[in-house]
Amino acid sequence: MKKILLCGVDGNFGSRAANTLLEKWPHEDLIFTAPTEKGLEPWRGRGAELRAADFNDGEGLVRAFSGADTMILISMPFVGPKRRAAHQKALDAAVKAGVHRVVYTSIVGAGEDDIDAYEVNDHVWFEAYVKSRPIHYLFMRNSQYAEAMVSSYVNAYETTDSVLANNMGQGRMAYVSRDDCALAAACAAMSDWEDRVVDVNGAELLTIGEYVAIANEVTGRGVRYVEISDEEQYAFFDSIGVPRTTEDMWAQTASNFPFCSDGMVSFGRAIRKGQMAVHTDDFEKLTGRKPLTVREIFEHMDEHLIGSRTSTD
Repeated sequence: MKKILLCGVDGNFGSRAANTLLEKWPHEDLIFTAPTEKGLEPWRGRGAELRAADFNDGEGLVRAFSGADTMILISMPFVGPKRRAAHQKALDAAVKAGVHRVVYTSIVGAGEDDIDAYEVNDHVWFEAYVKSRPIHYLFMRNSQYAEAMVSSYVNAYETTDSVLANNMGQGRMAYVSRDDCALAAACAAMSDWEDRVVDVNGAELLTIGEYVAIANEVTGRGVRYVEISDEEQYAFFDSIGVPRTTEDMWAQTASNFPFCSDGMVSFGRAIRKGQMAVHTDDFEKLTGRKPLTVREIFEHMDEHLIGSRTSTD
């Protein structure tokens, strides 16, 4: 059978994808990587081959990726030139190592011609770069994690007088569980699909107001959604110390704010403009089951909080 290599098993997404692969794929044909040996520790004795993969070391990556047929590349948590450089180095190493196919976690909206969102732009750039190289691909264009908005909902009733305010307006998003995205990535690696876009969407398109209404029905809370402008959104993030970009101080603030304001504001604007309202049945075709609904996620909300992002450089 083909060997599947999964990058980033030390992270939230990667650990979930790793567990799926261990359940469904021969262990002798699995290679798990993390930036450090410490990140590999939880996986020792589980059956997969473990390799450290430092994305700052191009030749080391070639060795780490050698022998793999398919590589799952989970997008880096930082944004901008640093992420593009890391992704490019990883892909170049995969090509040099003879990897046949890359499964890349992209984002909904990356196919829009005129989209201009801080985080999405990196994915648009990298998808184009992948297509320019001699490697097959699957672009997993994930919708926004429902977990991110669960955490925002919890924050609303705990700290902001039950008001959830953002700049998404009446735009729609097929909110999807991070667990479902990780399952889809693992299933994609196990599939024979290649050279195609896979839209990984939740069960239904919802405005953020409709999302909040479902959450209120399930929890009995009375959170209200209030639309604010892009400028007001920036001012709020500035007031609580969220960095504008993932450069400079972000590695120190990521444990408290696993995002940057340029990313969140431009993402909300793209949703408001209808540039991310994608809803397909690709997830069901790939995995054989339907995605979790927002109602199901809130019924088990303690299992669906966003958690922290890994800021390893």
